[in-house]
Amino acid sequence: MIKQAIISAGGLGARLRPITDTIPKPMIPILGKPMLEWHVEQLKKHGIKEFFFTLHYLPEVVMDYFGDGSRFGVKINYFVEKEPLGSVGAIKKFESQLDKTFYYIYGDMFSLMDYSKMSEKYAQKENPIGMQRMKRTDDYDDADIAELDEDGRCIKIHGKPHTKKYPNVYRMRGSFILDKKVLSYIPEDTVFDLGKQLLPKVIAAGEKFYAYECNDYSKGIDTLEKLKEVTSMVANQVS
Repeated sequence: MIKQAIISAGGLGARLRPITDTIPKPMIPILGKPMLEWHVEQLKKHGIKEFFFTLHYLPEVVMDYFGDGSRFGVKINYFVEKEPLGSVGAIKKFESQLDKTFYYIYGDMFSLMDYSKMSEKYAQKENPIGMQRMKRTDDYDDADIAELDEDGRCIKIHGKPHTKKYPNVYRMRGSFILDKKVLSYIPEDTVFDLGKQLLPKVIAAGEKFYAYECNDYSKGIDTLEKLKEVTSMVANQVS
């Protein structure tokens, strides 16, 4: 069972101002509860006992709220980026503390994923270096996409913007299972992007990186309109 999760929580949230003038994007409340707390609760349901938060913008807001995690029944570790290190540049800092396999998610999305099912699918693969939630699509102008083989293994990554159409492509979403080996492909103290740099690098090296498809609800929140959509959905579920 996977017991650790890294959450990328350093975003500025410029398009969510004025809310993010005083709090970082992953701390935006949904029905009175910060998005990061929703993540902790959901992942805890699926066996996660230890979290690693990468922070940059207003890190003290997150650290003051969560502390060491004991109030939430988990352990929380932090790394504060003095300068942004891209989506995965900072996770290298946790290398000595990580188990062989861990979840990695973007903190600025709301997710009700069944992470246990993803873990079960991952365990069926032979020597994978990672797995990412993806969705088959023909509408990908605004997204990085992956081409897959018949076994669901990624064979090529295409970063946006796109200049042509591709067959059998999948929109890349913000939930991952990663093997610790992936950290060997991330340089020290370097701005490094997961979709544009890390994944093309591991695929070119012949590593096995797979897609995971599911219909569980998740939504990236980067505009006020998307925040309203998620808030309404959650309110309907709990009413």
